[in-house]
Amino acid sequence: MSNKANWKEFTKPSSEELKKRLDPVSYSVTQEEGTEPPFENLHWENKSKGIYVDVVSGEPLFSSNDKYDSGTGWPSFVKPIDDRYIVTKDEGAPLHRTEVRSSRADSHLGHVFPDGPPPKGSRYCLNSAALRFISKGDLANEGYGEYLKLFLA
Repeated sequence: MSNKANWKEFTKPSSEELKKRLDPVSYSVTQEEGTEPPFENLHWENKSKGIYVDVVSGEPLFSSNDKYDSGTGWPSFVKPIDDRYIVTKDEGAPLHRTEVRSSRADSHLGHVFPDGPPPKGSRYCLNSAALRFISKGDLANEGYGEYLKLFLA
């Protein structure tokens, strides 16, 4: 589902519309707090330069510069591109995990854990099915040119 350049003006569609737009796994993950299998998902081994956006809204979420191999089988990041596009909430007992959601679409993305690498120690462990990858070379064409600066140097 392409969200070229319209993520800044995103309005969440109905559940019925999302079921038409998303594949069943992406719908389950983003709308029903599902989880995809580890080591059997699109982005866990992706090493290309670019950004990951919410598959529903197109909100820019994470940069490949902050991605690392956590050994979990899901894409993992040390931090989001911009905290404004991420919402966290405690899921409560019995697991007391911290859920990660996108701010505009309220998509379930995954969880953040305190066992990541220094300096902050955060591991944003996400479902590939909640993400769309936009390569560095496609950022401007896809409406994310402002994020090219992440890949200078």
